[in-house]
Amino acid sequence: MPKSKIPEKGRGATVNPGNRYAHQQREDFDDGWQPLAPESDEESLPLKTTVTIQPIRSIISRNDSPDVGFGQSINPYQGCEHGCIYCYARPSHAYLDLSPGLDFESKLFAKPEAAAQLRREFMNPRYQPDVIVIGANTDAYQPIEREWKVTRQLLEVFEEFKHPVGLITKSALVERDMDILARLAKDNLVRVFISITTLDKVLARKMEPRAAAPHRRLEVVKNISAAGIPVGVMTAPMIPMLNDKDMEAILEAAHEAGARYAGYVLIRLPRELKTLFAEWLAAHYPLRAEHVMSVIRQMRGGKEYDADFVTRHRGTGNFAQLMEQRFELACRRLGFNRSSVGLETRHFQRPDMTGQMGLF
Repeated sequence: MPKSKIPEKGRGATVNPGNRYAHQQREDFDDGWQPLAPESDEESLPLKTTVTIQPIRSIISRNDSPDVGFGQSINPYQGCEHGCIYCYARPSHAYLDLSPGLDFESKLFAKPEAAAQLRREFMNPRYQPDVIVIGANTDAYQPIEREWKVTRQLLEVFEEFKHPVGLITKSALVERDMDILARLAKDNLVRVFISITTLDKVLARKMEPRAAAPHRRLEVVKNISAAGIPVGVMTAPMIPMLNDKDMEAILEAAHEAGARYAGYVLIRLPRELKTLFAEWLAAHYPLRAEHVMSVIRQMRGGKEYDADFVTRHRGTGNFAQLMEQRFELACRRLGFNRSSVGLETRHFQRPDMTGQMGLF
């Protein structure tokens, strides 16, 4: 296991282990020489974010998982600069021959052709409209979106075709696109979920270092709701003995700010994420690290992760049942999820390509 250390400011992972597909692995070894001076040590330099353009042949991802509430999604970016240590998408960086650790939050990939490709897929006569969720894997409003604007370009296509879209984010940058979102909302074509994991600023800074502060996310909920855009809150992930104590407080604050939908997910630790999260706990919360992992194992049938479709989002056992009961009672008391009306698909329309413009 890589040696744990406190990460530099603005980064979540404490280590950068090799991925499961790597043919070679590196391990620190003390050969007796003195360490290099800080000014000449490459590892002492600030970790920079790089963005690489990722070619695409399709943009809509489809799934048939019975525990996921949508069948289509789009991810404008791969990797995420927010650096959330708990992110279940981290292991996907292994497919790029990169580490799910610091590489995941510093070596990013953008899809600038996403909007053009989405337009082509919508124009295909065989395409049948269904809700598409943006940001289900990595955050579509992470910091690089300010420059690349891939998410905004996608929203412009959704508005052009009057196609329903859902958004999940923990970034205040979503407020930039409230003009488009408000117009989509008039036809019941959009719903925005803001992810709030804790109200504790200190914990949030350690756990999700480059995401918006908790109080700022509540402001986003308030501003989006005031603009007439349906908004919900995701208390996800809930981590036992770390942030689960905040569940009711988050729901209360979000409801007061205007959220009317709510959901939660138990922390998931697939593949390399198990080691990354354990290292992070040992670095930041050494006195409770083993207790947190012990309760997680109790909620996963003795394992650190169980990929079973029925239980992976909620867990099993007494702790998991208590968490679910707490969530349901709080939602019932506050009035969350009372509307069962879904987003509309009947407004979907393709631009008229007849006449002269149809030649191009």
